[in-house]
Amino acid sequence: MKKWYLKFHRWIALTFSLPLLVVLVTGLILSVEPWLIDRAVKPGTLTADRIEALLAQHDPQGKARMLGYRSYDHALMIGVDRRNSTTVDVETGAALPGQSGLTAFLITCRRLHETLMLEARWLVIASTAAMLVLSVIGILMGLPRINNTLGGWHKAMAWFLLPLILLSPATALLMAMGVGTGGGFGGPPGAGSRGAAPMPLMEAVRVLGDKYDLAGLLFLRQAGDRYIVRLDDGGEFRAMSVSRTGVTMLPRNWPRLWHEGNFAGLWSSLMNLVISVAMVGLLVTGVWIWLRRQIRRRARRAASRPARA
Repeated sequence: MKKWYLKFHRWIALTFSLPLLVVLVTGLILSVEPWLIDRAVKPGTLTADRIEALLAQHDPQGKARMLGYRSYDHALMIGVDRRNSTTVDVETGAALPGQSGLTAFLITCRRLHETLMLEARWLVIASTAAMLVLSVIGILMGLPRINNTLGGWHKAMAWFLLPLILLSPATALLMAMGVGTGGGFGGPPGAGSRGAAPMPLMEAVRVLGDKYDLAGLLFLRQAGDRYIVRLDDGGEFRAMSVSRTGVTMLPRNWPRLWHEGNFAGLWSSLMNLVISVAMVGLLVTGVWIWLRRQIRRRARRAASRPARA
């Protein structure tokens, strides 16, 4: 039976090797993003008064319904949505011509990670499921004999980091199935008290700023008569609802927090980095072991053929 498990393990890995490589490498890069954001948060650098001044300058008609803040760029996005927005330098107040190189790079990595930039979300989900199946087959093959060879290191990495390796694809699949999304962003735009007047953006900023340091803001967007917020609260990216009655913490979306590694600042980011390095290592060493075996097999076949006269 172990022989068949090994064959399934090998061919599933080879079949999904290219999309898996893209997903894993971009995941490795994105694993440092929470740390980049958290380390750049400087208390008091973004206040309600400063946001009000920037809104008066760049949104005098009060059409904006969304804010996005990148602490590592010190840039605030003001607009109706992400596609219809203006990015401004918080310090100078000047409108920026576009995203910084770092932001554009991270956004590209995220699009590759989620859709391969081919609108192939189905393939990403299938590859993620394959990753989980590979881990389960590895368990079914039993405890390995570990030695100082490429195959030995492959097995050692897989077994010593098994809980973390299972965690990454499992949480990704839970997110894809919508498990836990109720703790992240609430209902769709328009949810809330029907007939209630929309809350002005600046009022939501003031309500949030009375309770939290806005330097940790990630985004704030309208959803009916309230606003949904994501904010770096001491290294944890918390989701909240802001209304005229105050700020309400939303239930934690644990699949997303664990998958993105943004629940414990540097430590959760480091955990995701270790997982990503290990999974890239497993994929690369696994494919290399197969290639090396194929090369040796062909060499043996060539050597066994009778030489032509």
